[in-house]
Amino acid sequence: MYQTLTLNDLPARDRFALWRETVASAVAPVPYDIRSDHADDFDATMHVLNLGAVQISRHVQSPIHVRRTAKLIRQSGAEHYHLTLVRRGTTSATQAGRDTAVGPGDLMLHDTWRPFHGTHTGYRRVDGVQVMVARELVPLPPDQVGRLCAVRLPGREGVGALLVQFLNQVTRNAGTYRPADAARLGGVCIDLLTAVLARHLETEHAVPHDSRKRTLLLRIHAFIERSLGDPELSPGLIAAAHHISLRSLHRLFADQGTTVADWIRTRRLEQCRRELASVDHRHLAIHTIAARWGYPHPGNFTRAFHTAYGLTPSEYRRKQEAHSAIPST
Repeated sequence: MYQTLTLNDLPARDRFALWRETVASAVAPVPYDIRSDHADDFDATMHVLNLGAVQISRHVQSPIHVRRTAKLIRQSGAEHYHLTLVRRGTTSATQAGRDTAVGPGDLMLHDTWRPFHGTHTGYRRVDGVQVMVARELVPLPPDQVGRLCAVRLPGREGVGALLVQFLNQVTRNAGTYRPADAARLGGVCIDLLTAVLARHLETEHAVPHDSRKRTLLLRIHAFIERSLGDPELSPGLIAAAHHISLRSLHRLFADQGTTVADWIRTRRLEQCRRELASVDHRHLAIHTIAARWGYPHPGNFTRAFHTAYGLTPSEYRRKQEAHSAIPST
């Protein structure tokens, strides 16, 4: 499910050849011609997460040039969408008569059944996340999606920001997932990608209902996470912010086996518990931590914390401090 590769231990002259071989066999399900102006001293680290029908990989590497030529397409006609999130450097792409460059925080799409040329340049080491998904898994007409290839897709606002947040988080925690998580995470990725594309095509109505519902729930979760410190956060405010009825909001959470209030309370308490256990937050009073996460009244916080964890906040903090004071052997 998870693989990692670093070239640091290899002689400089051997690194680029191994990199090309590894990308061809383990990363890209379709062949690319990969070249680099830094082949003599190439450096790269790669993390690959296989999520069933979706592959997500993070590359920190020397600048490269990639091509998908007509000859390579004839050799392997596999039809995939390939999404790039730029984290550092610049990615340029040419496809279907369009030539576009994007920088950190933005996204760019291309497909594998038409010729493509891309470059990743701008720094000694560039950094990006790549997503590969089969065409048939994206429930939008390919001719419409094709209009978004080699086009800048903003990643700092709306559902684009949600997709970027997901990709950053899933690659950061890649080594912690279990095989049972793969299908769920792959489905989340496809839902978010579909929502981003539909938004730019203005065809949200064409997205299947279940996919729209899952994407909406992800947006609501992200909104709640950003708003945990607001003591006025309520189901009514959440529903209004997402232009849905209270009944629809409650149904979304009921389908997940929980309620809006329970979700908010659990996330607030988890954040409080994390800070109470943190050495970096020991200088903060318990009531200060509680207020930061939406509990302005200490008594309410203490009761909620004790109900959830079986200890008062002060008891929990003392227990964590005693544990961290025990010398490791």
